[in-house]
Amino acid sequence: MITRALRGERLPVYGDGMNVRDWLHVEDHAEAIWTVLARGAVGRVYNIGGESETPNLTIIRQILAILGKSDSLIQFVTDRPGHDRRYAMNVGRIRAELGWSPHHSLEDGLAETVRWYLAHQGWWERVLSEAYRTANAMYLGKRETGKGKRKAR
Repeated sequence: MITRALRGERLPVYGDGMNVRDWLHVEDHAEAIWTVLARGAVGRVYNIGGESETPNLTIIRQILAILGKSDSLIQFVTDRPGHDRRYAMNVGRIRAELGWSPHHSLEDGLAETVRWYLAHQGWWERVLSEAYRTANAMYLGKRETGKGKRKAR
């Protein structure tokens, strides 16, 4: 959504955009995994979540606000059949037993992420380029087989 907004492209939003997700900063996620590996009980399940349940539409509007872009870029599209309305984790066990909780707020993490995309435009433009996608597909072994073609690994 960030790169689409930066390029002034339409932002497709499934259904009414009120599908809720529990957003988690990557550094908090990594720290939680490390905490479980270092201090968790063997065989015990620890859910990891950001305690930041927010509708997708709210996230998109926050991205647009940070970028100074208009909500007119939002385009509602038909929802996928069976699309879950909510993904969220109960982090009670990891909090109670291991003392872990996320450190990054949703707002700060989202602003940091948008700043990263602004500072690394050359990187994401290369990633989105046709040449990159083609080279990546070949690297991943998605090659055709047949006369004169190499087999996929």
